[in-house]
Amino acid sequence: MDKFFLAIDLGAESGRVMLGTVGSERVAVEEIHRFANVPVFIQKTLRWDIHHLFAEIKKGMRLAADRGIPISGISADAWGLDYVLLPANELPFHYRDARTDDVMEKVFAVVSAGEIFETTGIQFMPINTLYQLFSDSRNRPEVLGKAEQLLNIGDYFNYLLSGNLCGEISIASTTQLFDARKKDWAWDLIQHLGLPKKIFPALVPPGTSMGSLLPNIAEETHLENVQVIASCTHDTAAAVAATPGQGDDWAFLSSGTWSLLGVELPTPVINAESRKFNFTNEAGYANSIMFRKNIVGLWIVQECKRAWAAEGNDFDYDELTRLAETSHSLTTFIRPEDSRFGKAGRMPEKIADYCRETNQPVPENPGATIRCILESLALLYARTLSECAAASGKKFKVLHIVGGGSKNKLLNQLTSNAVQLPVLAGPVEATAIGNILIQAKTLGHITDDLRSHVRNSFDLESFQPTDAATWVMALKRFETLPVPA
Repeated sequence: MDKFFLAIDLGAESGRVMLGTVGSERVAVEEIHRFANVPVFIQKTLRWDIHHLFAEIKKGMRLAADRGIPISGISADAWGLDYVLLPANELPFHYRDARTDDVMEKVFAVVSAGEIFETTGIQFMPINTLYQLFSDSRNRPEVLGKAEQLLNIGDYFNYLLSGNLCGEISIASTTQLFDARKKDWAWDLIQHLGLPKKIFPALVPPGTSMGSLLPNIAEETHLENVQVIASCTHDTAAAVAATPGQGDDWAFLSSGTWSLLGVELPTPVINAESRKFNFTNEAGYANSIMFRKNIVGLWIVQECKRAWAAEGNDFDYDELTRLAETSHSLTTFIRPEDSRFGKAGRMPEKIADYCRETNQPVPENPGATIRCILESLALLYARTLSECAAASGKKFKVLHIVGGGSKNKLLNQLTSNAVQLPVLAGPVEATAIGNILIQAKTLGHITDDLRSHVRNSFDLESFQPTDAATWVMALKRFETLPVPA
């Protein structure tokens, strides 16, 4: 008999409430409610409007209840790094807020980068929770001093639904305050940084039941007898759990606002090469490690789209891709790792400025600009996949692309050309699918491998590499461009 589950999938641009139908061998997902996730500016700081998000989540739950089907479980997943301090008297900061711009060096004056990486195995990014909290401790000690608990975003919404406090390990591992080997908070590091130990919640593995919906939430949403599950609260971990790979010779690329490229391993890789390449070791489902790298992804396209819309040219994403398809190929590249491309605003101008600085032709129109972005991302994927292989000792025969970005057929083909491997694209809704299947397994409704359900249920689109010599030369030219400090 089919069982029904709700996944609350929160992304940087939008959130969704997804209905999952799980049978003995197959899974299906349907979008019940989608809503915008628009950051807000408060006194020159960038914040997440969690009150708006929770109102929309409950609206989606009511729409699901209107279907009149028995919902067995519900779970929230979200991006990593950001957090709510309880009691929640203020909106949480957005990871793109400028408060961490100069914090990493101040942290390294207290604890060396080598010590931090040896313990956590986490990629160094100024937006990591570690640097956000260190900024709080130095610039807002009164706020941190009053805090009783820290919850990452996905954990916070599970707490609102169940009333139970816990930190799920997959999202805790994104903070750079988590010991990758011990699978516990990095207590010595936390102490050395002067952060209050009391705020860090008890940790639970992915697939932990948190109890029933709170009575007031059940009444408000008209849902009864629903279990709240801490699935993989980190959206990337949920997506990787639903990546339909087989064997041990595949890599994954979760493609969306961020690109997250790597390989699933049984143990962390913490060595000189992984540190040199700035890879990360994050916890996944079933005691796995996601050895991967965060790459600024389709955020660059999203920011261009916003800039052109403000000028009166409101292209949709399909139209931008069509324009890119008819533009000249391999003409101009950017280095997406350059910090300027990770910040909001003026993206087409930033791309033009970079091209002038590097003596390349400036893209003349939106199609050429998008072509430049997509080809640059594909080349960065190729370099990153090579680094992943070198640091992990793995050899790859196929790259699986999942997530919203897997719908972009042009980017999929460019990526296949750049990495010179077959690409299998799909499923688009990997995060929600992983969330739902973990719930089903937690409650005993399925017992077999999650990925077999995915392979049985979704058709994958295949892309084969072409023009090897041309792309090898393009990668060499790409790698001569300035590497950001």
